[in-house]
Amino acid sequence: MYQLGNLVLVCSQRTGVLFQMINGDVAVYVGSGPDRAVLTTKWHDDEKIREIIMELNFGKYKDEGG
Repeated sequence: MYQLGNLVLVCSQRTGVLFQMINGDVAVYVGSGPDRAVLTTKWHDDEKIREIIMELNFGKYKDEGG
């Protein structure tokens, strides 16, 4: 639950990233079309949210555009 705000901030600073939360489920959509990736977890799973943040900032889905 503590990392959820951090994830929202990371997503809000990126084009091509959509954050969605419905009924306690969090989904982060990266990219568009058939190559769009979806990263999901529960809103209170801090460890998984931290992993998603790391993936967006430093991993496979880092912003190469600057």
